[in-house]
Order: sequence, then C-alpha cells, then structure tokens
Amino acid sequence: MNTRITLTLDDAKKIAAASEAEANRNGWPVVIAIVDEGGHLLHLSRLDNTQHGSIEVAIQKARAAIAFRRPTKVWEEHVAAGQLRYLGLPGTLPIEGGLPVIVDDQFVGAVGVSGVRSHQDAQIAQAGLNGL
Repeated sequence: MNTRITLTLDDAKKIAAASEAEANRNGWPVVIAIVDEGGHLLHLSRLDNTQHGSIEVAIQKARAAIAFRRPTKVWEEHVAAGQLRYLGLPGTLPIEGGLPVIVDDQFVGAVGVSGVRSHQDAQIAQAGLNGL
C-alpha cells in the first residue's frame, strides 16, 4: 500500500525556523515561503527590513519548484544559456531560490526565498530543507 505523505504546518515551521536561522546568521533580510504539494501557502516569514516586493517572489519561487518538481535554478541556468523559451513557460520563475521538499521520494511541497542574491536565497532555502 502506498502511503501519501503530506507537509504539515509543523514541518513548515521547522523549515522556516532553519531558514530564518541561516538568514539571521548572515544578516540577510528575506521572505521565506513554504507551500504544500498543490502550491498552496502553508507558512510565510518576512524578516525585519525585507522589501515587500520579495513576498510574492518567494511565494512564486516555491510554487514553481513544486509545480515542476525541480529547483528554480534549473530555469535560471537555461535562460542564462540563451534558452529564452523558458521565459514563456507558465508557472516558472527563472531565479534561483525555490526548492522542492521531498520526503521518502515524494514531492510534498516547496520552499521559496527572496530578498538577497539568488544563490544566497538558495542557501537559505537549503538550510530550511536540512532542518526538516
């Protein structure tokens, strides 16, 4: 029997706490968004002094990562390599910082981070996954 795993609010809070700790350790003001397997927002953290424009970007990074079951860095690399067709793919966001959450080989959600340089956003998101 296949057991479906879901990302709970407690799981999202663990991801957020680990992500926040990484951001705070580096002095990076960011927004951290965690979505479930359907791309629905479970948790949002906006650290002090983070620009409000990063709220929607973080959410969209998370939604793109779960919708296509891959890190958003994939599209950033494609676009940087001149494959501009990826800019027209609905639901993608070609900016690093969105990572799917995978538990026991099941895609259960995603985390998206925005506020600093995209590789730093990804570092924060990875710290969150490591905290789960």
